Amino acid sequence: MTVSIFYNIPSPSSSSLSSFSCSSSCFLSIASSSIPFSNPKKPIQLSLSHTSASLSDMDVISSPGLYPLHRCKTLHLVRHAQGVHNVEGEKDHAAYLSESLFDAHLTPLGWQQVDHLRKHIHETGLSKKIELVIVSPLLRTMQTAVGVFGSEGYKDGIDVPPLMVENAGESNRPAISSLNCPPFVAVELCREHLGVHPCDRRKSISEYRLVFPAIDFSLIASDEDNLWEANSREKNEEVAVRGIKFLNWLWTRKEREIAIVTHSGFLYHTLSVFGNDCHPSVKSEICTHFANCELRSVVIVDRSMMGSDPATTNYPGKIPSGLDLPSDVADEKLSNDGEGK
Repeated sequence: MTVSIFYNIPSPSSSSLSSFSCSSSCFLSIASSSIPFSNPKKPIQLSLSHTSASLSDMDVISSPGLYPLHRCKTLHLVRHAQGVHNVEGEKDHAAYLSESLFDAHLTPLGWQQVDHLRKHIHETGLSKKIELVIVSPLLRTMQTAVGVFGSEGYKDGIDVPPLMVENAGESNRPAISSLNCPPFVAVELCREHLGVHPCDRRKSISEYRLVFPAIDFSLIASDEDNLWEANSREKNEEVAVRGIKFLNWLWTRKEREIAIVTHSGFLYHTLSVFGNDCHPSVKSEICTHFANCELRSVVIVDRSMMGSDPATTNYPGKIPSGLDLPSDVADEKLSNDGEGK
């Protein structure tokens, strides 16, 4: 299986991941214009003329890329908003070892960040495009996900469960409705670094279901957190491997436009696998740390034919069928016929 993320993302090549056996050759790319707009008032003239340059002379890396639409998915990557652990860890890094930060919740400033991002996705129309929200099963990520992508305040009497009950996780927030929302699915593959830091240890799924009734936790095998270990911290390379496994899993989903609410470390180490064949400015867009509640959108591309979904927008043409010989093919055919005489 080979995944690709459009940002020009090659398979892992860094020395730190030399032992990383990646069945998912991911390819990430950012769309950019190569036409200079130095004088917007003067129309740009594009001319077609004969040239002696060959395709081999072109800089392929700097050229636009093409890929079949049905072999792509759009991912909207979001880091959770500010949590209490971010504040305490900024003051003293040793605070990350404190049990008082177990499964850290959002700060009041974090909820303001959520409100600002929510406004942005509605103003840009993104809220109407997202078909699925995937969220790491930790309190701060789920609070961020439902706050950004959920519906307005929950109303009693509506026959749908709320995404979040009132005041969940010391939020002082009203309940959030799941009405007219995309499905929310909790996935452990996109959790933060595992181990040592109590802020990255989750509560039981039974507890989460009580405060996030409309989030689907069915993909999580264990009620208790069996992944987090008190004396062993997951290595960066292991996070990257887990991230690639997560991207491969995305191709089992039918949805084409997906929001993912996760963590800084997970995003950084997963995305740092990519971008080595890009322009440095593009690579920096991929491989830099996310701010709290930052959103970046990328395109993930299947380059190995592992996807089987047929194209839904392609149209075969020639309906009804008829003679349809292109002129360049006709010229070639005429030339070949002449040589055969």
